[in-house]
Amino acid sequence: MSQNLALYQQLGPESFSAAIGNVAPYFASIEPQFVDLRKGFAEVRIRNQRKVHNHIGTVHAIALCNGAELVAGTCTDVSIPQGARWLPIAMTVQYLAKAKTDIRVVTEADGVDWSKPGNIEVPVAAYDTEGTKVLGAVITMNVKH
Repeated sequence: MSQNLALYQQLGPESFSAAIGNVAPYFASIEPQFVDLRKGFAEVRIRNQRKVHNHIGTVHAIALCNGAELVAGTCTDVSIPQGARWLPIAMTVQYLAKAKTDIRVVTEADGVDWSKPGNIEVPVAAYDTEGTKVLGAVITMNVKH
């Protein structure tokens, strides 16, 4: 079991969410709240608050990307074989709608073959509270065994 998954299970979502900002300080800028983390799945909520807004008062595209990288990275970390390492090397993003509410960022990667080294594409989607998909992304993780 990965150290992050063990920590998530030990601390619970709220404390793990606070801790992740200490491990990777940039993620603290969006104040992510983990909802779930397990092999092949991660979900985080981002509150719609002024500090993540753009000039038109919606959640900024880069805040959405920050959430996407967080769920893809934590999902990868808890899914790859013990002792393997990973690094994000690419991100393809589609901004699909204005993000006007709190946002749910999720990766559902049960179909990903986590056992092989090399580049692995991790799908991510972000939804508003109405269920509208506001972002679609694929984050390429380079996994080394």
